[in-house]
Amino acid sequence: MQKVLHIFTLLIILGFSGCMLGPDFQRPQYAGPDTFRFDSAETAQTVNLRWWELMEDPVLDTLIKIALEENKDVLVAAARIESARANIGYTKAEQWPVFHYSAGVNAGGSGTDITSGFTVYPGFSWEIGFWGKYRRLNEAARAEYMATEYAKRTVQLSLVSSVASTYFFILASYDQLAIAKNTLASRDSALIIMKDKLDGGMISKMDYNQAKIERDIAAATIPTYRRIIAINENTLSILLGRMPQHIAMGRPFYEHEYEMDIPVGIPSELIERRPDVLQAEAIYEAQNAQIGVAEALRWPSLNLTGLLGVASTDLLSLNAIGLTWSASADILGPLFQFGQNKRRVEMARQNALMSLIDYEKTVQQAFKDVEDALVSISTYREEVAVQESRSETAIESESLSYVRYNEGSTTYLEVLEQQRQSFSSRLQVLTARLNLLNSYILLYKALGGGWLSPEEEKAYLDSLQNKNNQ
Repeated sequence: MQKVLHIFTLLIILGFSGCMLGPDFQRPQYAGPDTFRFDSAETAQTVNLRWWELMEDPVLDTLIKIALEENKDVLVAAARIESARANIGYTKAEQWPVFHYSAGVNAGGSGTDITSGFTVYPGFSWEIGFWGKYRRLNEAARAEYMATEYAKRTVQLSLVSSVASTYFFILASYDQLAIAKNTLASRDSALIIMKDKLDGGMISKMDYNQAKIERDIAAATIPTYRRIIAINENTLSILLGRMPQHIAMGRPFYEHEYEMDIPVGIPSELIERRPDVLQAEAIYEAQNAQIGVAEALRWPSLNLTGLLGVASTDLLSLNAIGLTWSASADILGPLFQFGQNKRRVEMARQNALMSLIDYEKTVQQAFKDVEDALVSISTYREEVAVQESRSETAIESESLSYVRYNEGSTTYLEVLEQQRQSFSSRLQVLTARLNLLNSYILLYKALGGGWLSPEEEKAYLDSLQNKNNQ
C-alpha cells in the first residue's frame, strides 16, 4: 500500500511538471502609425474620463446611469461573464481526481440455502495531463473569460454613445419643432394680411396662393418632427431597458456646447484602450491555447483508478466485514485513426490564424473609426461656421425682402424664396451642430471610451501608482 502511494505521488509530480504542447501565446506587436492622419492637436489629452459629464447635463448623466444598470444587452453581457467565470472553475476541476462512492447489497439462494452480502467503498479516477492538455484548457478558459469582460465593455461604450447621441438628437428635434411652430405662426399672421390685401384688390390670387403654400410647407414639418421625437424616445427607452415611453429632456439643445476637446492621445495606446481590440486579442489567445489541447490528444494519456472499502458476505453478520482495496494505472493512446488527430491540430492552427487575422482587422477598423471621427470633426466645424453665416444672412434677407415687396420694388416671389432660405437655414444650423457634437461622441467611443464609474477611475489610478512604485 505504501509503495502504491509513492507511485501515485510521483505520478502527480510528473503530471504537473510535464511539458505543455503547442505554442505559447505571443501578443501581437503594434505596427501602426505614430500619428493620426487628421489629428491637429498639438498636445495629447487623456481619454480616460467620463466624457459625457463635459456636457454638464444632469438629465443625460441620469439616463446613462440607468442604461448601464438596466439595459438588456448589458445584462446579457454580464450573464456571459458569469458563465465564463464558472467555466474557468469547471475547467480547473477537470485536472484533479474524480472521487466517487459506491454501495451495494445482494442476496440469492437455492431452496433453504441463502447467501447475501454488501459492499461499501469510495473510489477515484484521474487522467494525468502529462502533455499540458488541462493547463492549455485553463489558459483558453481564462482568455475566454477576459474576452467576455471586454465584450461587456464594448457593449457599455456603445450603449453610452447611443444614449448620448439619441438624447441630443431628440433635443435638436425639439428645437427644430420650435422653429417650425414659430415659422407657422409667423406665416399664419402673414396669410391673414395677404387675405385682407386680396379682398381689397391689392394683390393677385397667385400671390395669396403662394403665401398659403409656404404656410402649409411650415405646417407639414410639425408632424414630421413630432414623429421623429416620438420614435427616438422609443429608441431611447429601449436603450434604458424600459418599455417605450415619454422621456423628460434637459435644457434645450441650443444652450449646449457643441464643441469639445479632442482627446486623441498616442495611436499605439489605442490597442490598449479599445475593448473590442482587447476582446479580439483574448479570443486569439484562447484559440492559440487550443492548439496545445489538440496536440496533447495525439499522445497517450495516463488514467489512474483506485478504491478502498469494506465488504461482507453476510448482511446479518457485521463481523464478516473485511477491508478491500485496489489500484490500477492505464495508458490509453491513439494508434491509427486515419489522420483524425493530425487534422484536429491543423484545424486548431487555422482557427488561431483566423483569430489573429480578425484581431488585425479589428485594429484596422479601430484606426478607421478614429480617423473618420477626426475628419468629421474638422469638416463639420467648417460646415457649422458656413451654416451659421448662411442663416444670419438668410434671416436678414427675409426681413429686407418684405420691405422691398411692401415698397413695390420686387415681386412676392422674392419674398417666398427668402422665406424658404431662412426657414431651411435655421434647421440646417441645428443639424450641423448636432453632427459636430455626434462626431465628438464617436471620437470618444472610437478611442476606447473612458471610465464608466468613479470606481473604475480609482482602480486605474491605483494600477498606475503600483507600476510607478515597482
